[in-house]
Amino acid sequence: MNMEMRPFRRLLSLEEARRRVLRAAVPVTESEAIPLSDAVGRVAAATVRAPSPVPSVERATWDGYAFASSATRAASASRPLAMPIVGEVFANQRFRRKVPAGSAVAIATGGEIPRGADTVEIFERVRCHGDRIWIDHAVRPGRYVAPVGDDFPRGAVLVRKDQPLRPSALAAVASSGQPRIRVYRAPVVSMIPNGDELLAPGKPPRPNHIYESNNAALSAIVRAAGGIPRPMAPVGDDPDRIERTLRAAARVSDVVIATGGSSVGEHDYLPRVFPRLGKLLFHGIAVRPGKPTLAARSPTTLFVGMPGHPTSCLSNGFWLLLPALRRIARQPGPGWIDQAIHLAADAERLTPGLATVIPVRVEGEIGHPTFHDSHAISSLAGVNAFAILPPGDRPVRPGERLIVHRLLPPLGDPPLPREEGGFPERRRSGLGRRVTNR
Repeated sequence: MNMEMRPFRRLLSLEEARRRVLRAAVPVTESEAIPLSDAVGRVAAATVRAPSPVPSVERATWDGYAFASSATRAASASRPLAMPIVGEVFANQRFRRKVPAGSAVAIATGGEIPRGADTVEIFERVRCHGDRIWIDHAVRPGRYVAPVGDDFPRGAVLVRKDQPLRPSALAAVASSGQPRIRVYRAPVVSMIPNGDELLAPGKPPRPNHIYESNNAALSAIVRAAGGIPRPMAPVGDDPDRIERTLRAAARVSDVVIATGGSSVGEHDYLPRVFPRLGKLLFHGIAVRPGKPTLAARSPTTLFVGMPGHPTSCLSNGFWLLLPALRRIARQPGPGWIDQAIHLAADAERLTPGLATVIPVRVEGEIGHPTFHDSHAISSLAGVNAFAILPPGDRPVRPGERLIVHRLLPPLGDPPLPREEGGFPERRRSGLGRRVTNR
């Protein structure tokens, strides 16, 4: 009895496969109002403006004494001005009276400037004895005073629609008195491994079975892209059960990722099931690892079928899934920046007709290729970048200069200082661009 194999029809180029998936990655439109404490990393669904000026009254920006600046015009070291202290103001208080001319009020940082005062001098620059201070210099109006609206006036934009929310933006919203913010809904991504040989982690080991690891890796990518991962238990090699599981997941998901069963073998059922779920976008990409990849789009859901081999699956997760998931979640950029590095060791030999994805561990400006086999997840241990090289027939030698896509946190290390804030749109190298040292 021979195992049935069905050859791939036409392999799509890596660039075209990603373009099709990105076109099918429809950004979420629904929104929700959530507490500010839960909003970091989310994307604002509406512009937020200040309902009132901050600060709403003139406030001291330093501990010191408040008084009328005009009283100090003639003050000098030879003729210091003595001022009686007629009261004090803390940050949560208001001085009820007008400050008499030639008098001062002790004031704490954040305290409201009393009527009759227009400036503040700090404690360190006056001499105090008993209930009086002596000032030996003129003090200009408005010194150490934050005027009304100094931080932002009423109606000022605190957060713009489609802006990713960072701590400073959330602090601005909080300082305006608003406890919640409207953000786009985080997309839900279901992950369904399939294969009779798979065991969920935590299950007792069984002969001829392996523990499923793609859900854990893909969940990390989903979270980094701003989504909510929904890992599901492995499904056996039964096409009807696989289809039922995919359809059920699609009812509660924006994206459904199936891992395993995506190739051309007798028990690879995804190529038969996907066309029944929606419009088939492609089956087979001219890339290694990761050739047996397919995608389909229904009116509500993007389906992606990934190779079961851990390295192939995670490699595709970086270059194909990550930018698509970020687009659906309305996160800016693809999730990486470009960096030029020199290879420290031999990489995989280039393959005629296939692009090659090289996982790389970047240390400074040196890149260490890590790939040794598509079935071994250790091929991606310590990886913080990857390079996409064009088809070819020669080895990639030590010392060659490559442009790599360096993954941003939390999937990779923080960028080098000169790269902060950059994305490939700013420093474009193009897919597969390779720079040699010739």
